[in-house]
Amino acid sequence: MKETVSSGRVWDLPTRLFHWLLVALFAFLWFSGGESDALMEWHMRAGYALLALLLFRMVWGFVGSRRSRFADFLVSPAAAWRYGGDFLRGRAPAWDGHNPLGGWMVLVMLVLLLAQTVSGLFATDDISLAGPLNGTVSSALAGGLTDFHGFNINLLLVLAGLHVAAVAAHRLRGERLTAAMISGRKRGAADQPPAPAWRALVLAVLAAGIVWLVVTLGG
Repeated sequence: MKETVSSGRVWDLPTRLFHWLLVALFAFLWFSGGESDALMEWHMRAGYALLALLLFRMVWGFVGSRRSRFADFLVSPAAAWRYGGDFLRGRAPAWDGHNPLGGWMVLVMLVLLLAQTVSGLFATDDISLAGPLNGTVSSALAGGLTDFHGFNINLLLVLAGLHVAAVAAHRLRGERLTAAMISGRKRGAADQPPAPAWRALVLAVLAAGIVWLVVTLGG
């Protein structure tokens, strides 16, 4: 008789919603960047939404459920390096949440995405469009932030490609990371209680309010 392996709750709903909204917004922002003025208006709105999403995730990394917290998946660089070597040799154990390399990937992507959205607030095409905070800095600084905004998207695309490749590599090992991020459950994982839903809702409203204030007062 074949033994069945139970699955445990790993990712809470706010974390899963964050992940898939991030994927959708990032894809649209990449598609719409540098296009027509009408599309660029939506590009800017999507950027504001992404900034609010990132602010939410940064705080959720401290007050969310266990597997969503930075303290749960950020380890020393040396430990992440050892895990990478073990994974290449096929000896890396499965992790309930983010593995050591995946944890660092999450942090780097969050930081670069935050830098991308913040720089967009100051960016300009020197013709008809400018971020809501463009007028609060010198033209030289605005130009530098605009250049960074154009360069950083390439780094983010590289990281996104590495992320997809890592997910595919884990799938070859039998780990269904995409399915886990959809259902919230992973085979063999210990069941984790979710954080209170009201906490996520309050944080989402606060994050959206902060971005609204920045955009409104800056504009």
